[in-house]
Amino acid sequence: MSDVRQRIVMATGNQGKLAEIRQLLADLPVEIVPQSDFDFEPAEEVGVTFAENAVLKARAATVATGLIAIADDSGIAVDALDGRPGVRTARYAGENATNDENVSKLLEELEGVPAEKRGAAFHCVVAVTFPDPAREPLLVDGRWLGQIAQQRHGDGGFGYDPVFYDPGLAKCAAEMAASEKNARSHRGQAFRKLVTQLDDLL
Repeated sequence: MSDVRQRIVMATGNQGKLAEIRQLLADLPVEIVPQSDFDFEPAEEVGVTFAENAVLKARAATVATGLIAIADDSGIAVDALDGRPGVRTARYAGENATNDENVSKLLEELEGVPAEKRGAAFHCVVAVTFPDPAREPLLVDGRWLGQIAQQRHGDGGFGYDPVFYDPGLAKCAAEMAASEKNARSHRGQAFRKLVTQLDDLL
């Protein structure tokens, strides 16, 4: 891998997610540039799978900037809700819903559901697109198994972290240190897979 820092645009407007990804790629010779540094309209997340949405977002950023782009689409699938919120995780309580509103809706929908039926998984698909339109996107994924807690715990992380309980650590994601979360999370798993392929990527 070259010592020259490769500029890569990160196709997200989520500052919490951007901070996590920068940390996950911190040891690599890359400069992660947020899409907010450029003047273009992000892609609409109209895909029916995490992979489709990740590719849509990354490809739009590559076309607009001429750079390699990375996008992830991630969300939470809850067993008792037949896999919802799924691809609508960020918009569960409405198109402009806040994290707190989304969490509140999830807890309301699971009211009265016992702990043994509150299984859930965070899913993440990362897509990398390239300026050469003939080059196929690179896709990697990760999955984090856990449960939905009865109430919020902790004040770290973002999104559904206050109610996503990891039985292995016996705490919610919002109670974890960043290094602890990255070691177990869906996004950490996916980006570790991506790092192993960067020699070919850059």
